[in-house]
Amino acid sequence: MEALLEARALSRRLADGRAILNDVSLKIGPGHRIAVEGRAGSGKTLLLRALAQLDPVDSGAIFWRGENVADRDVPGYRRRVAYLAQTPALVAGTVETNLRLPFSLAIYRENSFDPEPCLALLRRLGRDRSFLQQPVESLSGGERQIVALVRLLQLEPRVLLLDEPTASLDPETTARVQEIIRQWAESEAAGRAYTWVSHDARQTGEVADRRLRMDRGILVEAP
Repeated sequence: MEALLEARALSRRLADGRAILNDVSLKIGPGHRIAVEGRAGSGKTLLLRALAQLDPVDSGAIFWRGENVADRDVPGYRRRVAYLAQTPALVAGTVETNLRLPFSLAIYRENSFDPEPCLALLRRLGRDRSFLQQPVESLSGGERQIVALVRLLQLEPRVLLLDEPTASLDPETTARVQEIIRQWAESEAAGRAYTWVSHDARQTGEVADRRLRMDRGILVEAP
């Protein structure tokens, strides 16, 4: 099966010579549910950011459907491959302001914001329509993660790169997020995929069918 997203021999070193990505290769194909474990500072977040074309690498290449991303339209690539940070960046205003934000970008201008799919997700996460008018300054860390997840899912990417997406959520909401992402991954006939970074081995066992471990910049199969 053709990979959707492939990283080949990604490497990145700090100024002191320490490798934070060390010849990392990874294939993400349709239907893949991959978890990446590892200690803080092992390179997990940098790997996701490199795959999303948000952080540079010293060597190696990233391919989308067999084509080098460096030779493609990067904004178009990011429409298909979406990164969700552990601490999401939200702009001043309300929740709805932030959900509308992507549609102000050129890559999404042919689309328009539809609140109903977002509301359907928010209701599953224990929030009602009034949540749309909440100022983001009043949100908890978990609520900010909810807003960022809903903002991404409405854009229908093909691959999600999830960096501790439930780190600030209570166990009940965490379970709901896991179910929403599972259903998202299974709802597209052509196949969607995700890579999920987590420090919680129990969670990685629940959300992934392949577990990897990052250790000092080297990506290996988890024991």
